[in-house]
Amino acid sequence: MTDRLLLLDSASLYFRAFYGVPDSVRADDGTVVNALRGFLDMVAKLIPLSEATHVVACWDDDWRPQWRVDLLPTYKTHRVVAEVAAGPDVEEVPDPLEAQVPLIRAALGLLGIPVVGAAEHEADDVIGTLATHARMPVDIVTGDRDLFQLIDDARDVRVVYTARGMSNLETVTDDVVVAKYGVRAAQYADFATLRGDASDGLPGVSGIGDKTAAALLAAHGDIAGIRAAADQPDSDLSAGVRAKIIAGADYLAVAARVVAVVRDLDLPEVDARLRTPDADSLAEAEAFGRRWGAAAAMGRALAAVSAAAD
Repeated sequence: MTDRLLLLDSASLYFRAFYGVPDSVRADDGTVVNALRGFLDMVAKLIPLSEATHVVACWDDDWRPQWRVDLLPTYKTHRVVAEVAAGPDVEEVPDPLEAQVPLIRAALGLLGIPVVGAAEHEADDVIGTLATHARMPVDIVTGDRDLFQLIDDARDVRVVYTARGMSNLETVTDDVVVAKYGVRAAQYADFATLRGDASDGLPGVSGIGDKTAAALLAAHGDIAGIRAAADQPDSDLSAGVRAKIIAGADYLAVAARVVAVVRDLDLPEVDARLRTPDADSLAEAEAFGRRWGAAAAMGRALAAVSAAAD
């Protein structure tokens, strides 16, 4: 089997599991475990689907880094429920899901899947660093289109996109991005910056939508090229578009850095290779599954890990 690295955008997946599995799924003591069970079933499906030999669960150690907020104060503002001066702000997370996040992390440990995060950075940045420096093909599993910027056909870095549900996963390559948005994957971050993204609090450049953003990038390559053209009165930009780019210059100067995924974090070395659990590890994982009403899902995940390790 050819080595392949599977990078999980963990928060994206456990939110999807929480909202996709009924909250009637509970442990014997009444604890809601829908996200835990759903997450385990995702792992059980994704490992054989991608033919992964290595897996890393990438974690949001800071879901809204202050350095990004300093650049763009609107960044993810709508998801903040409490500001914290000395650390990450508190994100809006339903209580039943918040209680399950430690269980999901524990389950990953029992499966032998390392959890990797980085201080003052999001899971996206961990994914960006691991994907950029991987010495094998990579599948990135996420519902976040911003990670399309990491797609690299030459290095076989793909995104497995979950937005349409786990039963309708989409493998996204550069050709798919071009067909959908009219830009190359490497241009996607600039595309999102120009048009904006309400889900991340990015206002975009006023009056610039998808088609105009794609046309500008096709003609000028990137935001730097577009801004340079706007600074030239005799450029091929229409007067209206040129005025919009000039009006949005302050936003463009900072937003591109906010949207760009960090690719050079100093991350700890981890052994991501999947291995068949030994007898003690298997017993511990099975006991965990029984305790939290996820015995069958844990069994499926263990089977996927063992099959990939053979």
